[in-house]
Amino acid sequence: MIEIDPLLKRELHAVLAKNGMTMKDWFVKSAMNCIKSGALEMDAEEELSAVVGEIRQGRQYA
Repeated sequence: MIEIDPLLKRELHAVLAKNGMTMKDWFVKSAMNCIKSGALEMDAEEELSAVVGEIRQGRQYA
């Protein structure tokens, strides 16, 4: 279990649900991308915030 800000967690759950994804789906996809790239470009909380922002702007998270 990872502890993150409760508001961020609720917002992430909401935007992922709108896109038919679960937290687990998103985490697995993000983890696989991290492994493929061999590096993290930003810390986990920044990444979550970025995903929420992109989805709010109507971008599909890939």
